[in-house]
Amino acid sequence: MKTYSAKPQEANDARKWFVVDAEDMVLGRLAAEVAIVLRGKHKPMFTPHIDCGDHVVVVNADKVKLTGNKMADKHYYWHTGYPGGIKSRTAGAILEGAHPERVIEKAVQRMMPKGPLGRHMMSKLKIYAGAAHPHAAQSPLVLDLAARNPKNKRSA
Repeated sequence: MKTYSAKPQEANDARKWFVVDAEDMVLGRLAAEVAIVLRGKHKPMFTPHIDCGDHVVVVNADKVKLTGNKMADKHYYWHTGYPGGIKSRTAGAILEGAHPERVIEKAVQRMMPKGPLGRHMMSKLKIYAGAAHPHAAQSPLVLDLAARNPKNKRSA
């Protein structure tokens, strides 16, 4: 019996589009499931060195939930490049700011492989703060992550 290894063309032919509603979803659980779909680990033809994942459109990114006190305690750091130039912003400040989709983008990005393949897989992720998205022509399938586990959705 031989080990199956997907070819890049086979992976491109089998790509699908999924839309995920992030309203009241727990951030880490949402990011883990989205990373699995982007990477292609949900398919039987998964090959680690080939991008066999699907496209994912996340809507309502501004309504994602964080458990515990993470809204105030979770910090995102960056450095300006100057001495003493470390800066930070809380997750709550980012979600209430102009680009709330960056919280989901960072959570998914940190669950993907590092390097050129991971960056290519991340290009198949589209995140929108509101309910509208311009990918209706691809006729995306609804991926209901909230129904998979009751812990995936928080109402409070």
